[in-house]
Amino acid sequence: MLAAGASQAASVVAPPLDLNIQYYSKAVTAEGVTREVRYQETMLRRPGHVWVARVLPPQAAAAHAGDHERSVHKHFNPAQLPRHVQLAGDKPRLEYIDLAHKEVIAVPPGEYGNVDFDGSWPNAYYLFDPKLVMAMPLSSRASAVPSARWRELVRNGSFRRVLWDEQRQIPLLIESGDQAATIFNRIEVQPQASVTATLPWQNLKGFAQREYGDFLD
Repeated sequence: MLAAGASQAASVVAPPLDLNIQYYSKAVTAEGVTREVRYQETMLRRPGHVWVARVLPPQAAAAHAGDHERSVHKHFNPAQLPRHVQLAGDKPRLEYIDLAHKEVIAVPPGEYGNVDFDGSWPNAYYLFDPKLVMAMPLSSRASAVPSARWRELVRNGSFRRVLWDEQRQIPLLIESGDQAATIFNRIEVQPQASVTATLPWQNLKGFAQREYGDFLD
């Protein structure tokens, strides 16, 4: 049954999507301190391409611009630059785009860990590998989205829940943490009603090509 489900998921064509993604995490330390993190990204998904950009509030964008100028353009913060992942053959290729200085910064596979990229094309394109989704048991939890079903896995005091939209081939919600309530992570994905025809990776003509190593001390 599992193999059939995984095969069926693999046969579904993943449509182009424009997404808003909200991230939330909470951790309670042994000292009783609760730390929370929230941020938002936008994502464009097209065949062979994924473009992700952090949504920066005005004050953060202004601070980033000031730091960038003071550092004489030697600072590289992957969270503040759009990320472009391409499928090259059967492997992903990662680059960051500095729009302000018109530069494309290529990151070699050996440096993926330094920019928090796991090197998985399925994780980049689907946000969660569909094969791993299909390996999770179906949950009795109700879904308000007709094309989406909950899957849940509980093991060794930890849990993971995924509301998987089978039609759009994307998770609408991912929740994970421990049953002791000391760690909780939530990713909320909001597909947009339409997709943009303006694709940013098609507008990089004339951009300088740089390497990630250029920014290392």
